[in-house]
Amino acid sequence: MQKKLAIKVCIIGLLMLLLGVPLLMIESTINERMRYRDEAAQSIANDSVGQQQVYGPVLVIPYDEAYNAEEKAGDKTEIHRKTRRSTHLVFPNQLEVASRLDTERRYRGIHQVLMFNGTHKVSGDFSVPSMADLPHTVRGSDITLGQPYVALAVSDVRGVRDFPRLIWGARSFEFERGSGLRSQSAGLHATLALADVAPGPVKFSFDLNLAGMNSQEFVPLAKNNRFIMSSPWPHPQFSGRFLPEQREVTDKGFQAVWRISSLATEAQDQLLRLERASGPEPRGTPPVDAIRTSFIEPVNVYSMADRATKYGMLFVALTFAAFFLFEVMKRLPVHPVQYALVGLALALFFLLLVSLSEHIDFLLAYLVASAACIALIGYYLAHVLRDRKRGVGFGAALTMLYGVLYGLLSSENNALVLGAILLFAVLAAIMVATRKVDWYRLGGETELA
Repeated sequence: MQKKLAIKVCIIGLLMLLLGVPLLMIESTINERMRYRDEAAQSIANDSVGQQQVYGPVLVIPYDEAYNAEEKAGDKTEIHRKTRRSTHLVFPNQLEVASRLDTERRYRGIHQVLMFNGTHKVSGDFSVPSMADLPHTVRGSDITLGQPYVALAVSDVRGVRDFPRLIWGARSFEFERGSGLRSQSAGLHATLALADVAPGPVKFSFDLNLAGMNSQEFVPLAKNNRFIMSSPWPHPQFSGRFLPEQREVTDKGFQAVWRISSLATEAQDQLLRLERASGPEPRGTPPVDAIRTSFIEPVNVYSMADRATKYGMLFVALTFAAFFLFEVMKRLPVHPVQYALVGLALALFFLLLVSLSEHIDFLLAYLVASAACIALIGYYLAHVLRDRKRGVGFGAALTMLYGVLYGLLSSENNALVLGAILLFAVLAAIMVATRKVDWYRLGGETELA
């Protein structure tokens, strides 16, 4: 009777909704593991070194400005000599940074984080201003130069390896701790003598060995900036305010080149505003224009497993639809308990996937988990459907389904079109298979237990 058919359809629909509960629990487990992984990465960063942002070098010229100030004392006007401390920042004319970054892995429990060690060869030149070029805040004031220094801001100085030495003209100076900049006190500075800041052009260079995690940033503070970055890591992500002018990414690594002029960036003005701002020192890395290269994992097992779980209900729906069509076409009833057991086996695939992928390669984990589920379901259905060939047939169909799912996971950019094609193909197959079914007579001819 049609009533039995309707009841069976409702039971199948209810089972699908109930199977959504374990799928949600598995998805929650994956999200929890992702949080554990992020906590492990933060723990490693707290114990070693985090993301790196470098800006500079900047020539800092402190000076005292002495001037006469008139002050009224009753009916009299007195003149007092006052002094104001100021600093003048000089940015490079040319700045070139040639970077070579090698990667390594750090482990915290079963979780691993990608670290890098960078060797940066920095060179360029400054135009040192004369005393007359320093900004006067009061007309007719007298300027006395303080101790000049070259500042280099580094967001996490724990990553600095060795003591870099600044080659300034024909002289050499060792960097010291602290940048001397208000906007970012973390970093290095090299103290110069007054004789070293004679007006005119001067060339500089130094080598900086810097370790970090996740990403390396540089701020283009010079009039003309050129950054060259290379690494054997084949999976870079370029972001920030500017993308590379040239880049080559292969299986053996990458090389990228940026050329940025001060006309294209507000980095100088941003730094000057931060230096002039009043109040306590800004916390964290100041917001300035930068180039960024991130070292990403080609396969994030948790994000891949999370994306796979989102297709879990589709797996259950397609399998249940195949069971139902089998009942219709072969007149062989399948009990709701058997629907539920197969659905649970499909759901457990995703839990197996994420647990195995924490210990072995994701592709291998996917193959092992899918093979285990296909073998279990195929063996079970060979007995439920009373024919080994039918069990093998369902196993082959599941193999194709798992293959399509891996294609969806591997091709994130084409996931939508591949998913749409899959659904269309399934719908077309169902319509072709049931094109001659008389649904009005089905309930009276078939006992759907």
